[in-house]
Amino acid sequence: MSHTHHKIAMLTAGGLAPCLSSAVGGLIERYSEVAPDAPMIGYLAGYKGLLQGKSIPVTPEVRRRAHVLHSHGGSPLGNSRVKLTNVADCVKRGLVKEGEDPLKVAANQLVKDGITILHTIGGDDTNTTAADLAAYLHGNGYELTVVGLPKTIDNDVVPIRQTLGAWTAAEHGAMFFENVVNEQSTSSRQLVIHEVMGRHCGWLTAATAKAWRDRLDHLEFLPEFNLDRKHKDIDAVYIPEMHIDMEKEAERLRQLMDQYDSVSIFVSEGACVPEIVAEMEARGEHVERDAFGHVRLDNVKVGDWFGKQFARKIGADKTLVQKSGYFGRSAAANQADLDLIRAMVHVAVDSALDGISGVIGHDEERDDELRAIEFPRIKGGKHFDVHTPWFTEMLKDIGQAR
Repeated sequence: MSHTHHKIAMLTAGGLAPCLSSAVGGLIERYSEVAPDAPMIGYLAGYKGLLQGKSIPVTPEVRRRAHVLHSHGGSPLGNSRVKLTNVADCVKRGLVKEGEDPLKVAANQLVKDGITILHTIGGDDTNTTAADLAAYLHGNGYELTVVGLPKTIDNDVVPIRQTLGAWTAAEHGAMFFENVVNEQSTSSRQLVIHEVMGRHCGWLTAATAKAWRDRLDHLEFLPEFNLDRKHKDIDAVYIPEMHIDMEKEAERLRQLMDQYDSVSIFVSEGACVPEIVAEMEARGEHVERDAFGHVRLDNVKVGDWFGKQFARKIGADKTLVQKSGYFGRSAAANQADLDLIRAMVHVAVDSALDGISGVIGHDEERDDELRAIEFPRIKGGKHFDVHTPWFTEMLKDIGQAR
């Protein structure tokens, strides 16, 4: 079956995740198998490149060596956080002229390039923006099939069971902590705080903590010589979905500090943010927000806040806050993610060639079937269920009340 009437475009957008490069490589490989005649391009820097008409072609050489992309992190196409429906921001960045509609500019570029299939690899913002584009084009009599792949290390897209890149990010966060945890031996009464990415959702923090404790199971210790597992285990996990009784926790952690001379905490960058932002604004500080209206978490510094709160209360002599976010999200995909990417890419290409738009994922509201999920059903900010058995067991194991 010939697909010469198709022309395929891809773009990656939003923050990095350990699946972007591999998903692009997977799409190129799969189309080369089932539609080798169909021309393909990649828009550069996400929607920014689409607005500017900047793209690169998938040449025969790129098709031949697409497998190389599986062993890299980042994205060969580049990313940006551009929201087509935020007109003011697009004008401010000089991507469209005053009075222009970015959706229309982007749509015209797709028509000009003759694109019939667009693959967007990104989070909920990336994919819902793509849906807006398809709807706009449809309203103007141009049919574009948009098939998204769900990328986010937060694993927080409704109704998708597992987003691409999240497993790898958890594994790398644990690898990061494997070194950082040794700082517990640098001072008396050392408080080590590992801040993990996750704005509204604690899945990554929880999964990273679990991955770290799984790694601990494979390490040998020498308790007879003060090298105890307890020195490397974690003492607390704080995520946005939990209510944290700071006084009660401080009391519990103080006892651990007295006993073991160190305390290690895993905390989501989004834990307690409303409280911290309220405190900052009460002090008259300006809290910056991005094009999507999200608070810039770099300025909120949740780990530091927890450090200050607890250092006093548990009598820490020294506090160290380390963030694994950029280390974890820029890794190349691990085997679990590579398998998930391959499965999703196959369904993505089949859906695209059948003219079915949507975001690929295991649909939690349809018996976990891997399918193209309808755009209106895709939403960000899925919460992590704190009653998940592996999570409650872990908390019980480290002696943390929920």
